[in-house]
Amino acid sequence: MTSAETRELLKRNLSALEQHIDAACRRAGRQRTDVTLVAVTKYVSPEVAAVLPELGILDLGESRPQELWRKAKALPKDVRWHLVGHLQRNKIVPTLPLVHLIHSVDSVRLLEALDAEARAQSRKIDVLLELNLSREPQKHGFEPSAIVPELGQFANLSIRGLMTMAAETTDAEAARPVFAELRRLRDQWQHAFPGLTELSMGMTNDFEIAIEEGATLVRIGSALFEGLISP
Repeated sequence: MTSAETRELLKRNLSALEQHIDAACRRAGRQRTDVTLVAVTKYVSPEVAAVLPELGILDLGESRPQELWRKAKALPKDVRWHLVGHLQRNKIVPTLPLVHLIHSVDSVRLLEALDAEARAQSRKIDVLLELNLSREPQKHGFEPSAIVPELGQFANLSIRGLMTMAAETTDAEAARPVFAELRRLRDQWQHAFPGLTELSMGMTNDFEIAIEEGATLVRIGSALFEGLISP
């Protein structure tokens, strides 16, 4: 596929995706500006990912830190990189200078390590706390009972919100209770975490339900790159 064909296909996919996001916002009585599309580029090359900023998409996400490093070198500096997958502590040092937001902070040990490295780099890092609300043992994330006000006391971290993933299913409606619970927990904890506003939830199969339930960040890859990902 030529670069022009890739651009045209991405443009069409983005247009279709935007129609669905707009419709979900209207159903929920929300503004389109309430929801940020994070384009997850994990399955495409840097060359394909580089088309997105040309189309106005500057919020890009990666699951693996190494892939984020690689693409950050190749793409414009004004891209806002989101780490949406598990972050091992030994990968923190090269990751922090590149990220706009870390969605997947899933343990106190990781919070401590991020805080220490942010202090060493003389900066403050925006993070989300990942919760395992689908209660699947293979998934990372805090239990709701583990979220206590003390987690907001790290001087070099700004806890901006919460993140979760629903269980994989062909029935998008099955994700609704998980997303509703995340919104309820965000609202409940706002007195302890004054900056707690963001809800990162919803992917290709269930993002419309997530928007209806209050998502402020939707992490979408497959729908955006349909026709560009090898089966």
